[in-house]
Amino acid sequence: MDLKELLTSRKSTRAYLDKAVDPQLIEEILDAARHAPSGTNTQPWQVAVVSGETRDKLTQALEKAFRDGEKSQIEYQYYPLEWKEPFKGRRRECGLQMYNTLDIKREDKQRQIDQWAANFRGFDAPVILFFFMDSVMETGSYLDYGMFMQSVMLAAQDAGLATCPQAALAEYPTIVREHLGYNEDSILIAGMALGYEDTDALVNSYRTSREEVASFTRFFS
Repeated sequence: MDLKELLTSRKSTRAYLDKAVDPQLIEEILDAARHAPSGTNTQPWQVAVVSGETRDKLTQALEKAFRDGEKSQIEYQYYPLEWKEPFKGRRRECGLQMYNTLDIKREDKQRQIDQWAANFRGFDAPVILFFFMDSVMETGSYLDYGMFMQSVMLAAQDAGLATCPQAALAEYPTIVREHLGYNEDSILIAGMALGYEDTDALVNSYRTSREEVASFTRFFS
């Protein structure tokens, strides 16, 4: 694919085939993504590639924490404390698209919980990437990290793999660090499901909308 096709075809995939991903392919993806830019070339990314029994035990612990009602302990403020338009409406539309696609009714709280719990299993993808950063780093490194993660997703797309970047996988950082052996000096930024898309899965059949260029761009000359 050319770059424009990669950008427009990438999506957040929420159902995967039970098919292993070659570790060499993952290494090639990360080898390409490592060329992402970062301020003064700090390269703040640290990546844990999790699969197999380790993935199973970790995701079980994360899902249990969620179902037990443990409060999110995410280590930075991802969303605004107070929502306003147009962001509130876009967020609502995003959730409604998924629930309408899956025919999950507003009053069906258990199905809503079960669907949200899938986040903590990485949507059962065969591989989950966890992204860490040294706690000494500041806001600029979060910008750098976004470019790195986008590079990972595009390289994966080019390799025939699907992804879903997930802030939810960073909601219980202590659990993740304990299972993977990272110390308290590491901030857990996010996780990312990685694998082969289940193209027959209903949850993968919809696409979220994007604003037209004219709505967010001003030209000055």
